[in-house]
Formats: sequence, C-alpha cells, structure tokens
Amino acid sequence: MAKLSVMDLAFFLTETDASPKHVGGLLMFRKPAKAPANYVEQVVEEYAGNVDEIRAPFNQIIQFSAFSAPRWKCDLDFDISNHIFFHTIEGTDFRESLYELIGDLHSSRMDRARPMWEMHVIQGIDDQRFAIYTKLHHAYADGVTMSSWLVNSLSKSARTQAVTPIWSVLPQKRLQNTADSISIMKMLTQLGGRSSDYVKALTGLTKLSAQLALETLNLTKNAVAVPFKANSSTPLTGQVSAGRQIATAAVDMERVHRLRKLTRSTLNHIALTCIDGALHRYLQDCGTDINEPITIQMPVNLRQSGDDSLGNKIGIVLVELASKTTDPYERLREIGFTLRNVRYQIDGVPPASVMAYTVLLGGVSLIGEALKLGDVLPPLGNTLVSNVPGPAKALYLKGAKLEEMYPISALTPSNHLNITLYSYDGRLQFGLVATTAMPNLEVLGNYIHDAFDDLEEAVFPSTLAKTKK
Repeated sequence: MAKLSVMDLAFFLTETDASPKHVGGLLMFRKPAKAPANYVEQVVEEYAGNVDEIRAPFNQIIQFSAFSAPRWKCDLDFDISNHIFFHTIEGTDFRESLYELIGDLHSSRMDRARPMWEMHVIQGIDDQRFAIYTKLHHAYADGVTMSSWLVNSLSKSARTQAVTPIWSVLPQKRLQNTADSISIMKMLTQLGGRSSDYVKALTGLTKLSAQLALETLNLTKNAVAVPFKANSSTPLTGQVSAGRQIATAAVDMERVHRLRKLTRSTLNHIALTCIDGALHRYLQDCGTDINEPITIQMPVNLRQSGDDSLGNKIGIVLVELASKTTDPYERLREIGFTLRNVRYQIDGVPPASVMAYTVLLGGVSLIGEALKLGDVLPPLGNTLVSNVPGPAKALYLKGAKLEEMYPISALTPSNHLNITLYSYDGRLQFGLVATTAMPNLEVLGNYIHDAFDDLEEAVFPSTLAKTKK
C-alpha cells in the first residue's frame, strides 16, 4: 500500500465539518438533437456499468494506524451506487436553483470509509440540458490533475457514442509513495532526490526567506508578498464557517486575447486585473474597501513535463495586486509588472523549495484554523485565485455537447472566498465559491463582467492614441 505525501496528508488531518477539503466541478451539457426522453438515464447507466477496471484513486480509501503512517488501500467492497446520484431541480430561475443545490452538495464532507468521490447528475434545467457536478477529495488530486481526468474522459467528436468513465482513463499505477513522514527535511530530500538537489532545495528556501525579509523591511518591491500582512477587516477573511455558496462568470476568450495583444500581457494579467477591480467594487458595496493592495494566494504548478503521478504537486505563493486606483489600465500595468517579477523569483529556486515554503506557511495557517483562531490571527492572504487551463475545443459525452465547465474549489484557512479560472472552448470561465457568511456572492460575479468592460474602455482609447502619434 502506498503512503500519503505530506501535502495529501495535510488535507485529511485539517479537515473539519466547517472546512471540507474537496474540489469539484460543474459541467453543463446540451443533449443531442432528437435525444430520447430517457437519454440522461441511458448515458449514466452505460457510464456506471463499466466498473470492472476502476483504477486508483477512485477505488482507494485511507487507512489510519496507531503504529504506522497513513496509507492508501483498495476498497474491497466498492459499490458504484455510493458514488453516483440523481437530482431534479425546480424553480423559474434554473441557475439559482442549480447553484443552490451545488452549494449544498459542496458543503458536506465525504465518508472516509469509502473512496471519496461523487458524481451528481442534475436534471430539470430544461428539456435540452442537464448538468453534472463532480466532487473529489483534494488528497486524491490537485485541480490541474482533476481537470485532465475529466477532459480525457470526454470525446472530441459529437459522433462518438462510446462512453468512457473517468476512472478508466487513468494510468494503471498506484498512488505514488511521495513521502513517508511529515518531516520538512525528509520532504526536501525526497523532492530534491540526490543530496546535491537537497542542498539546492535548502538554498532556494533560504533565498526565498531572505527576499521576504527584504520585502518586510521595504528594501525591495514586487517580489513574493509577505505572508500574514493582508488586511483582515473585510468579508473576505476570517474563520471559515460551514455552508457554501457558488457563483460564476464567463468572458469570451476573443475579448481576452484582444486585450492581451494590445497590452502585451498574459491571460493571468488580464484576469487578475479584472478580479482586482471587481473585488474593490464589491468591498465598497460592503463598506469595507481597503487602501492597501489586495493580497492573493496563487497556486504554482510544480509538475515536471510528463509527470502523471497522482496526488498534489503544487506550491502556493502570495502576490500583491495593484495599488488602489480607479484606472483599470494602470491596474493592469502594475499587476503585470508584479507577476513577471514573482515568476522570475519562483523560477530562480528549485520546485522543492517552493513546496517546502508552501508546507511551512500552510502548516501555520492550518493550525490556526484547527484552533479556531481565524478571526484573531492575520490571514495568510485575502483570497486564493488559481488558473486551470482547459481544452480549446468543445467536448462531448455520447453526443451531448459540454457547453460550460466551472471549477468549484476548496476554501483555504481564514479565507471566505476562492476564485478559480478555467479556459474552455473560447470562453474564460470563473468559478466562485464562498462561505454562506459572505454576502451577495452573485454580485461579485457580475462585477467581474463589469471590470472587463471597464478595462476594454480604458485600453482601447489609449492604444488608438498611441497609434496616431
């Protein structure tokens, strides 16, 4: 049996009813033309009927022992009926009903006695559409890996009638033995591999620490942000409470690419600029706007090319967004400058250093959450924003077109909000998840749309003016 990695184990040890540690996704499909009335039931029956070759982690449970480290083991009593469920929504506004249902489903912890994944099939949207909400414990995979599994289980052609369950597209390997203790030094050794790599990893961690010290003393600027300095007087932060709500936003990728080309920016630059503007407007509505930059936690993918192992291989760095301004173009320029410097700083140290830095900071935050000090201790950052790349072309499930796909992630300690970006079929999609204590989450989604409009209005005139000179 494979042992859990340090990071995977942390998701188990720190999980509470108020703070479950699973990630999810909302997929909205349009049925093919002339689909029979029982089309969805037929698809699910075919999908669920293929369990003979179910692979890790979908057949794995965690085994705790008083005498050894926790390990993964195969569930010998696996039953597909414990994992696939049907729902029918009602109401005049299907999105309101759908999002309310998913918020409820996303709120509850999963049973550790079973493999911790669920698939909820939702009908009642209208005669032509249905939705699937997937839910997977974060110890099994990070967001990038989960997205890859989902994408590979769908087809690229509407004519493909074969159904490929998500558990059958995985490599036939067990969960990787990436760590056998929670020792930071041992983790560095394992991540770094050889002794020389260990020295590099430790040196990189020292370098990061020195740069943060300089940042604290205001001797440098626009490096990785100093942790635990984010403003805590907003609805964005505090002890994570039970209950979840979701909201979404989406922007045509053509608009994003046009802005990128005109401003020589990246997708992240554009998206974070609009999120920053939307958050400040939202905080103004709440009467809690802040004068200092909003600080976000930003995941960094640490997987090497070709690495298809299971579990989590991500790091988290803190990034200050723009200084408070009403000029979206100025906000974009400042965020672009900051992100380029942060990327340069992260690329200058080994991935093991970033992982160790993440574990150290995350450990402090998780201890604070476990002790219910989220309303007392300063938060690591104001919120977490991540970007998961998706396929550029449309995908299908037995002829049904996947029209929308939104990530729904877990909340980090002392953060009431998580925003995850997902690019798919010509759209940049935003999945927002928050505690029910955070007011008017749907308004924040609307403000993201408004922020894109504002950025376009700010960028295009300035670009035209430069062209005329």
